[in-house]
Amino acid sequence: MNGAVRRPLGLALLLLALSAALCLLGSAVGSLGFEPLWNRAGDASAAILWEIRVPRTLGAWLAGALLGLAGAVAQGLFRNPLADPYLLGSATGAAFGVAVLLVLIGVSPVAASGWGARIGLTGAGFLGAVLAVLVTLGLARGVQQTLRLLLAGVVVGMLFGAFSALLMFWVPEIMRTMQAFLLGTTGFLGWASVGLLAGVFALTLLVATGASRSLDALALGDTTAASLGVALAPVRAVLIAVVALATGAAVAQVGLIAFIGLVAPHLVRAAVKPTHRWLLPLSALAGAVLLLAADVLARWLLAPQELPVGVLTAVLGGGYLLWLMHRRPL
Repeated sequence: MNGAVRRPLGLALLLLALSAALCLLGSAVGSLGFEPLWNRAGDASAAILWEIRVPRTLGAWLAGALLGLAGAVAQGLFRNPLADPYLLGSATGAAFGVAVLLVLIGVSPVAASGWGARIGLTGAGFLGAVLAVLVTLGLARGVQQTLRLLLAGVVVGMLFGAFSALLMFWVPEIMRTMQAFLLGTTGFLGWASVGLLAGVFALTLLVATGASRSLDALALGDTTAASLGVALAPVRAVLIAVVALATGAAVAQVGLIAFIGLVAPHLVRAAVKPTHRWLLPLSALAGAVLLLAADVLARWLLAPQELPVGVLTAVLGGGYLLWLMHRRPL
């Protein structure tokens, strides 16, 4: 086994081991801090473990994996290490789509625990994310001008964030629920969310991995990619759909979680510098570990109070990027 395979495989095994350890830890952290329940007898303990903690832990892992995958695809597609679901506007677009649906049907994320409601939330998030990305690309006039693309993404993100705020202003009954949702939380996750996130993750990872060679070619420029036989327009359309679906599904279930999609691919590249065949699944694993670790920390740090996990990832991710920018230019 050569080094090009051995190093990514070693990182994948490490991330899987960290995932398993964090899943056990997440199942042992409750509203009062560290309190393992698997050694306790009783229906109440079993219900808390299997109906609340386990689906919440698995859902956080899957949502992080989707955000990490979306970030890696976006950075490869737009040939920019700063691209992620937030900077392209898809995350805030997904949040706006979810907010519109919640206002229309009058259901909070807590009450929307069934399969139908969760599929509806994911569909609304997907449509909102697609709309935001299309508006961003329209303002940027394509993907060739990197600076214009990033500026357009920032503008679109602020615009859709303002739309969400207006909805909360017009319908104050949902303000408290939407505030928790927009800050990012895994408290709404149940088994229906886990099943939906798992299905979306399997689909998006399969499609993105199938386009990994096209992403490698796009990194060399449009002209070179076209000369290598890459159908630029269809490939971009598919990959934009992957970013929108992954982001929409994650945001619909856990709200706005900052920096996971941006930081996860950077950590993988810093460790092994792989091609996209390895970068995509490794970024998904890294995103899963990051979000699950942040969720466990958010539940445990100030127990019995709980920090919004989106706020925690923003602080930690922002600190990491500041250190990275100080250490070396992006």
